[in-house]
Amino acid sequence: MRIIHILNHVQKIGNGIVNVAVDLACLQAKTGNEVAVVSVGGEYEALLAVCGVKHYHLDQQRNPINIIKAAVRYQAIAAEFQPDIVHAHMMTGIVLARFLRYGHKYALVSTVHNEFQRTSLLMGLADRVIAVSKAVQASMARRGIPENKLRVVCNGTLGSPRTRNLHDYQPLPLQHPAIATVAGMYKRKGIAELIAAFEQIALNFPQAHLYLVGNGPDRELFEAQALATSVGERIHFEGFQPEPQRYLKSCDIFVLASHRDPCPLVLSEAREAGAAIIGTQVDGIPEALDYGQAGLLVPTKDSKALAKALVQLLSNADTLYEWKNRANQNLEWLNASRVHQETLGVYCELITQ
Repeated sequence: MRIIHILNHVQKIGNGIVNVAVDLACLQAKTGNEVAVVSVGGEYEALLAVCGVKHYHLDQQRNPINIIKAAVRYQAIAAEFQPDIVHAHMMTGIVLARFLRYGHKYALVSTVHNEFQRTSLLMGLADRVIAVSKAVQASMARRGIPENKLRVVCNGTLGSPRTRNLHDYQPLPLQHPAIATVAGMYKRKGIAELIAAFEQIALNFPQAHLYLVGNGPDRELFEAQALATSVGERIHFEGFQPEPQRYLKSCDIFVLASHRDPCPLVLSEAREAGAAIIGTQVDGIPEALDYGQAGLLVPTKDSKALAKALVQLLSNADTLYEWKNRANQNLEWLNASRVHQETLGVYCELITQ
């Protein structure tokens, strides 16, 4: 099978969409398919080359002159590579692949990652639309994507070609009990609620520290919020980390307080690392936590409920141990190879038709 993945870039910046696409491309190439990635490029080009994936440079910046150039370039790439499948992961890619398909025989697949974006409806231009969780599938169906187009392939990243074996990562000397999150510094990731919850419990747990791993446009806002608390010296902004596994292995409690999150990859990594997990009850987070079997679930935008869950874990060593153990169970379905196989199944469905 000849497969093209089209996305904006392949930069190593913690972007979950890029990570999923790179995983798929590498695993597909390793299992004998001819695979190409089309993007403006980035650090993952080296890994793609090692895995036998061809990379074509395509700048998809949305200005009129560049879009015309991108259209001409895309046509040339498709004519040269002759794909059976084009798999679009981002909005510009799906538009190019759909409206420039004339004269080519490929089937078109899209993956909906951030379905809360209004423009995600464009992903419905594909012949098959992969939703990264059942919650995303239901949302897209409500918004008008035909159900016969939709397929669910839940995210999973364990065993990814991008990462090493978990045992190869050295844990960090964090101060314990250590509470951590790994997330972009965006309001929708619930960082403000996490800081507020930590402030509520910090005086009762004077040894606890909070580690915020990630970067983003709202970081200064959160830094100001932390500085305004009475426990700012125990709130650590760690920035983007290329090896977040070192934090996941070291922390006692991992928190993902998102307001919206289709199916976050970091939860599978936190589970593998054996952290006790607290997540919000929204979108694909419950699915990633086996509907509350592998982590505590709290309402979104509710710092009091989050603080209560933190107290539950920090107050009792046996409870903390139990939730660490529960997080570490039933990990097989979170493997990247399962995502790869199910995605190939969607491709085969189209090719046999």
